[in-house]
Amino acid sequence: MTKTSRRISHPLFNLLTLCFLFWNFPLPAAEPVPSFGPLYLEQCAVCHGENLEGTPPGIPLAGRDLVHGSTLDELSTSISNGFPISGMPAWEDVLNEEQIRSLALYIIEERTNITYDTWNIETPLIIPRDVISTQHHDFRLEVIAEGIDPLPFSMEILPDGSFLVTEKTRGLRHISADGQQSVQIQDAPKAYNPEENSRRGLGWLLEVKLDPNYQDNGWIYLQHGDWCDGCNAQSRRLGLAVSMNRIVRGRIRDNRWVDQEVIFGFDIEDYQAKSDIGAGGRIAFDDSGHLFFAIGAKGLDNYVGVQDLTLPWGKLHRINMDGSIPDDNPYIDDPDILDSIWSYGHRSPQGLEINPQTGDLWSTEMGPRGGDEVNFIRPMVNFGWPLHSLGINYNGTEVNYGREALEEEFDIDGIQLPIVDFTPSPAVSSIVFYEGAAFPGWNNDMLMGTMKARTLYRLTTDGDRVINREVLFKDVGRIRDIEIGADGTPFLLMEQDEGSIIVRMSIAD
Repeated sequence: MTKTSRRISHPLFNLLTLCFLFWNFPLPAAEPVPSFGPLYLEQCAVCHGENLEGTPPGIPLAGRDLVHGSTLDELSTSISNGFPISGMPAWEDVLNEEQIRSLALYIIEERTNITYDTWNIETPLIIPRDVISTQHHDFRLEVIAEGIDPLPFSMEILPDGSFLVTEKTRGLRHISADGQQSVQIQDAPKAYNPEENSRRGLGWLLEVKLDPNYQDNGWIYLQHGDWCDGCNAQSRRLGLAVSMNRIVRGRIRDNRWVDQEVIFGFDIEDYQAKSDIGAGGRIAFDDSGHLFFAIGAKGLDNYVGVQDLTLPWGKLHRINMDGSIPDDNPYIDDPDILDSIWSYGHRSPQGLEINPQTGDLWSTEMGPRGGDEVNFIRPMVNFGWPLHSLGINYNGTEVNYGREALEEEFDIDGIQLPIVDFTPSPAVSSIVFYEGAAFPGWNNDMLMGTMKARTLYRLTTDGDRVINREVLFKDVGRIRDIEIGADGTPFLLMEQDEGSIIVRMSIAD
């Protein structure tokens, strides 16, 4: 039975959203992203070198630890206040706050070689042949399956060891356990894919998840961008197709998608013309029969509607497995709020996972220029976007959209700050809590992939804290998803323009 969220008519409905929906506004033009290099060369290079290598009397800013810290806030403070005793002037009376933060971020990006305009989409995937040594285990990487579409999103491991993979612009694929056989599943939800720019499409196929009782009922859940053309006011005004995330479930029989049920969707008037690139798309199940799913900032502008609790995007939602609303959802008794909402203020959720040992829900989320996050999710909590971020806007300005509309002065205490902040942005992706015998030293640790940085992290948690962080490998490939096999073997779905792959991590002999 199809479940649909309530559409609310609320007096505080975001005015800018109304403008986009009902006025004949064009799509916002993409603003050019400035380079902060010229500002650095003008103000800093004479002392610190054009490539941060240092020139007397300035110290090198790369290739070494910085005594006074290397985070965005620490560097901003150092630039602002200076160190007169050692000959570095204070810049707070010369540069404004945005310029100082821009310089700080430029230094961080150059130090780490993770810049805003480097995505490594076309960088060749080169799997190292040597053993990779880490704190607890030595392992090898082995390619299991090749020839997957360049735009995958999610991977699930079936009981027989074979794989289901979602290809965002093509559909659902089944790959044998040895990777030698691969077939497209017919009749699965199809994507709307503009040929001129497939990486900015909408109607994408996103997460695939097996029902916790899959072996008994055969249900497979999908989150996808349900799309249509000319179906709502925005689509007709702009002459563009629109989409919104939706949850369906079905079964696979003879390589066909059958028995589909639409579990949960949203009012068609809330469908948006913005690409699904930031739409999130992950699903997580708890052990009490609840399904969590995340939707990123799908409004036409990256800022619009995320803080509006009458709209579905920028939110994390909680429903029952059949699509009904749990009786204990936090907003179920509030007639002015979507009753599926669990938390809000989310920009681009890319990972969503329950810790099986504690039942706690965690997520990863992409920020703008900096500000990628690991979050500990709790109900009714505001995670900040676009009121606040530890990153900055691409043009160097502070993330503070919407503060002027607040009835009271902005209070940072009302925002849940991330458990871990990644600045510059490595483009965080999927997470999984490890359980298994193959890598016992990692049990109950979080494995987290990244795309731009092509790095796999291991994070050790304690309650709502991350107490240790280890890089397991870096500069290998864009990690889109991580799953653990029945025997505890981790598998990585890596994407690349020439064809994506599935990689197995195996303990080295």
